[in-house]
Amino acid sequence: MHEAEGTQIITADDHAHLRRCVELAREALEDGDEPFGSVLVDARGAVRFEDRNQVKDGDATRHPEFEIARWAAAHLSPAERRESTVYTSGEHCPMCSAAHAWVGLGRIIYATSTEQLTAWHREWGIGAGEVAALPINAIAPNVPVAGPDPELADEVRNLHARLHGIG
Repeated sequence: MHEAEGTQIITADDHAHLRRCVELAREALEDGDEPFGSVLVDARGAVRFEDRNQVKDGDATRHPEFEIARWAAAHLSPAERRESTVYTSGEHCPMCSAAHAWVGLGRIIYATSTEQLTAWHREWGIGAGEVAALPINAIAPNVPVAGPDPELADEVRNLHARLHGIG
């Protein structure tokens, strides 16, 4: 276990779910997509839904975190959503943060932060995207968050470097 940026601790179980998110991100990259992956876990620790980025065909809303919010709204009760945890390879973007809060999902645990991703982009000379890079709690202030997981940072960084042809 180790302390995250917030007050929450990332446990060994959390790390295992984050590891799966990184595997999904790798699958996305290998399929020609951006390397992001996410997993929805219920209060008992069972994986209920997982997805990876699917934006390569032009629909920039096909983020796994957004798909999780849509799936949860259709398949889980409000109580089940509140008690769930979303694990993700990269901190939610503003769109996904809002969707997460609007459907009433529980905590978010991420492997790498928006701050890390934007720093990597600056280092590589990649300009800012179309949407402001804001932390989850700037959009959804009441959602408990934990992250990043320092044990996964280099691996996620390498996936993003490959996406941009770096190294």
